[in-house]
Amino acid sequence: MKVNKKSWLAIGGIAVASIILAGCAGSGDDTAGGDDKDASTTLTVWVDSERVDALKGAADAYSDKTGVKVDLVGKETGKIKDDFIQQAPTGKGPDVVMGAHDWLGELSTNGVVAPIELGDTAGDYLPVALQASTYEGTVYMLPYAVENIAILRNADLVPEAATSFDDMIAKGQAAGLTTPFVVQQGVEGDPYHLYPFQTAFGAPVFGTDAEGNYDPTDLQIGDQGGFDFANWLGAQGAAGNFNTDIDGDIAKTKFTDGEAAFWLTGPWNVSAATDAGINVAIDSIPSPTGAPAQPFAGVKGFFVSSESDNKVAANDFLVNYIGTEDVQLDLFKAGNVLPALTAAADTAAADPIIAGFQKVGADAVPMPAIPAMGAVWQYWGIAEAAIINGEDPTATWQKLTDDVSAAIK
Repeated sequence: MKVNKKSWLAIGGIAVASIILAGCAGSGDDTAGGDDKDASTTLTVWVDSERVDALKGAADAYSDKTGVKVDLVGKETGKIKDDFIQQAPTGKGPDVVMGAHDWLGELSTNGVVAPIELGDTAGDYLPVALQASTYEGTVYMLPYAVENIAILRNADLVPEAATSFDDMIAKGQAAGLTTPFVVQQGVEGDPYHLYPFQTAFGAPVFGTDAEGNYDPTDLQIGDQGGFDFANWLGAQGAAGNFNTDIDGDIAKTKFTDGEAAFWLTGPWNVSAATDAGINVAIDSIPSPTGAPAQPFAGVKGFFVSSESDNKVAANDFLVNYIGTEDVQLDLFKAGNVLPALTAAADTAAADPIIAGFQKVGADAVPMPAIPAMGAVWQYWGIAEAAIINGEDPTATWQKLTDDVSAAIK
């Protein structure tokens, strides 16, 4: 495997190894890592079960180089965060845990994660990945994957990408389709999938400070752009371009059956389309205004436990082994999600599907990880669903703004 130029030897291997081996103490027991072991030379790393094999090479290489064993523990994705928050303060959790950047607010509030020192490797990552890994000016996550939605286009039905939202609808209609475009909504709405259109109206949820951190005191969803978006959304609902009767499964069926030419979704649905024989192209999200339609980016990575006695070793393993092109490509092969390391992302983008998502992701913004975001999710989708179904856009959006403001305060 390749190792960053800031390798183990480059940072003073023997000296650092001495520090690690002298300072490591056990943070794993049967619940965290399994059998009895010499905890003084072990890093316990929780990962989702589907990615254990992808990390074995890095774990073995690190152990061979440093003498520090890496104990990879497969965990259920749905339980890993809660288990970590519960076990970390007791000293029984892992040294390192795999997770998502939007956990950061909760993990930081609970005081269970430690800063990560990227050193001169910080510039090696996609900007959105580094931004998402940073909370209140401090990097807490080593990113390995970036995920965002884009337009899947049936290139046999519509050979060319749409230049705007209206052009997308017109192209689908010209192809003889009664449902040119689909995006999942459901009875409670789906603001994650509608966010690119909202941002095109200049209506982000929160503003940002000078360093690019989301500011919970700057709620911009209620600015004029938000009301402009709400009125547009109401008109599109009346036209049938958004429909709360269409959930994820129905949207998938309409596209894979050739009833819709355009589908706004993520890389997790590409295989369903290609398996159905659809000639898929990945396009930028067509804007309703001419301004960029910016989707959310979700970034996945690794956190170091604040209660770990092995922080030096954990930081070194993440930065100089997980943060290499080979390992990030191994993780890419396990999940088919764009790598966070720029060199690995560019290699993966030899696949035109991945290249398409990478291009759209260049305009993506990190999903806010701040605790105040919970107050937004609570009301956001319900308000958008009501507008799609004919409720007064202005009054409904005003109520959304008032409810979120009150919840944050």
